[in-house]
Amino acid sequence: MTDQITLLDNAQEILKQIVQPFQRELNQNQKKADFIKQCIRLAGRDDFLGLDEHLKLKIASDIVDDDTLGRCAEVFDGLRSYASEKVERYRLEFMDDLTALGREAGLEITIDSNRFSVLKGINGQFDFKNRTTTINKKVLKSIDPRRIVTAIQQHKRLLYDRPYDPQKFIDGIFGTYKGHIHRISGRMGDNVPVQDFYIAHVMALQSKPFLMNMDKARFKGYTVDEFSVDLWHYYQSHVSATSDGYLLELTGGRNSALWLLDSNGEMKQMSSIAFSKAS
Repeated sequence: MTDQITLLDNAQEILKQIVQPFQRELNQNQKKADFIKQCIRLAGRDDFLGLDEHLKLKIASDIVDDDTLGRCAEVFDGLRSYASEKVERYRLEFMDDLTALGREAGLEITIDSNRFSVLKGINGQFDFKNRTTTINKKVLKSIDPRRIVTAIQQHKRLLYDRPYDPQKFIDGIFGTYKGHIHRISGRMGDNVPVQDFYIAHVMALQSKPFLMNMDKARFKGYTVDEFSVDLWHYYQSHVSATSDGYLLELTGGRNSALWLLDSNGEMKQMSSIAFSKAS
């Protein structure tokens, strides 16, 4: 019985050693076959963006070095040249189309490489490889200029087409600041971490019914982007202080910071907020 067990164990071990290199080669060949099939699919639908990225993968070189697949080298070179030329042409046309569609919609879109900006506080980035566009951290699964302009318009409506009164705004955030200072037993003029302040301000905007029963349907959102653009509007307005004569002070820094527009319209990391009496 012991000899039978030993025989079976040895047989299994030897067969494993035999099959492992064969299986590795089989797996590698399957990956190469899948790669070539994907090339066929991409070429079939003239997906030059996909081809351009696909042919940059290392496995393409492995296939070219494989003697049994040597004919792929010439085909891959042709596809690379074709895809590269069309990608470059597409990017130029894409930028022209996007800026033209933006102007038609009353938007001046500034493009720098794969990044763009529209108004203050609306910024984005194109990812041609993954066919996505990011606008203020929100991902649009498209690089279609028309869809991008539509998404930009949605951000503009949210950030710029709201009722806005600079005096009411600055008095509102001053009220939140005073309330926060009181809760922490601080003094007027003390710096407050801007993240703590922002949370307190969002809560201060909520209705009494919401505070009595925090049903998310009653929650009034106020994004950091909205706060940032409201600050920019305030800086551009004729209002320079609260109704009580207090001046806003935002301090730059990285600890507990938020990215906000400064008085020059630049995005900066602000770490604290305070109000001081105008002299």
